[in-house]
Amino acid sequence: MVILRYTGLMKAFAVILFSLVVFSSCVTGPVEITNDMSPAKIIQKAQEASDTNKYKVALLYYEALKERYGDLEEYLCTAEYEIAFVHYKQKKYPEAMREFQSLLIRYDDVDAALLPPHFKVLAEKMISRLTELGF
Repeated sequence: MVILRYTGLMKAFAVILFSLVVFSSCVTGPVEITNDMSPAKIIQKAQEASDTNKYKVALLYYEALKERYGDLEEYLCTAEYEIAFVHYKQKKYPEAMREFQSLLIRYDDVDAALLPPHFKVLAEKMISRLTELGF
């Protein structure tokens, strides 16, 4: 399975870029993603934001999950699926379709048995729904 790894410089750039997005986004109230937040807590906060239609906040949390825990397939798949789903909820259908399809590519690899199976099923359902909508 091919996984892109950040070099030290690229990772530093990503952290700086992420920080700029966090501090410059127009969200209600500050978004605090502390260094000691567990993956479960980040996911919980993201879900709470998404459930209350605070999609920008939810995306910030999922991007933080990818940045901090993306080397663990479970969290990378979680973040990628949920980001695509937030885009779906925002009616950004072409973007969501690309992201769901990209996630499914992971499940074509020889290491697919190591991936959480439920995200494959969910992504396939969302692709079917988007296809019905004409995307």
